[in-house]
Amino acid sequence: MTTEERIAALAELGSFLGQFSEEGGRREENPWNTQYYGDLQQLTETVNIYNPWFSPENVRNAIAAVAQNLEKDKLEKWIAPYRKQLDVKKPLRVAVIMAGNIPMVGFHDMLCVLISGNRFTGKLSSDDKLLLPFIAKVLISIQPAFAAFIEFTEDRLKGIDAVIATGSNNSARYFEYYFGKYPHIIRKNRNSVAVLTGKESVAELRGLGNDVFQYFGLGCRNVSKLFIPRGYDFDVFYSSIVNFGGVVQNNKYMNNYEYNRTVYLMSSDPTLLDNNFLLLKEDAAYASPVGMLFYEFYDDVNALNARLQNDREQIQCIVSESSAITNALPLGTAQCPALADYADGVDTMKFLAGL
Repeated sequence: MTTEERIAALAELGSFLGQFSEEGGRREENPWNTQYYGDLQQLTETVNIYNPWFSPENVRNAIAAVAQNLEKDKLEKWIAPYRKQLDVKKPLRVAVIMAGNIPMVGFHDMLCVLISGNRFTGKLSSDDKLLLPFIAKVLISIQPAFAAFIEFTEDRLKGIDAVIATGSNNSARYFEYYFGKYPHIIRKNRNSVAVLTGKESVAELRGLGNDVFQYFGLGCRNVSKLFIPRGYDFDVFYSSIVNFGGVVQNNKYMNNYEYNRTVYLMSSDPTLLDNNFLLLKEDAAYASPVGMLFYEFYDDVNALNARLQNDREQIQCIVSESSAITNALPLGTAQCPALADYADGVDTMKFLAGL
């Protein structure tokens, strides 16, 4: 395949997937609907049987995030800096070891490998074994040449040329041990934070609610900590996110929330706040448990910005409406990464183009 053929096939896949961004979005003219629409619709509604965190709404959100980036113009602009290298390089076999914390979290790595002209060997998480193989099946139907470039395996990885692996801080040590001899990208735990000024509108705080609650807070781009000015009015925050209270209808979320509430109530922590679906607790750490946000007061936003930039190795992204925070995203956009918003800030396409 040429690069143009790969882009065309991926854009067609994006057109098909774009129908699943919300319920009832079917477009009758899409040529792949007869073969795949019903099956993907059913998978969207039933995959939570295998992983209760994967609610139909969150699966649709994940599919929508993929579809919005699979547009021809976006794909061409994204890979433009690497085109000369990609058009002449020999295909290599790249193993991608995927996490399973949110639906299709490994798609971007698969996309990078395929659009760069390399061969993708995916090792799926047991928590997310169904969605990506189905998406790959649709892509192969659109462009049969991809069949020779896509493989999923549960076996030991052999005959590979490079590795991209995502996991916990603990698993990263094993990845380094086993795959250190190959060119590699190995990702560890990261969390995202929000910096509030106290001047945010209700609409902006609702957007922050999406940054917090989408995927039940399990993604590295989910906000797990708030930095707030001293004297901040928590009632404004809580009243703005009241529409997210439905998260407690998910049994796994509710179990985590109730467990943490019990633990911290027993400890009589005076900083603990509760609105019956989200706990807030003052804590210096970045990573908070499911159903809870840590918060920390600040006095000088410029000093806070310096601290956050110094801690970038622990932070995936920062959301804030403050112009004093370097490279901050607007509230409500943490879960809408563009193609060039690489995990951990490591340029995957540059890595692949330079193999």
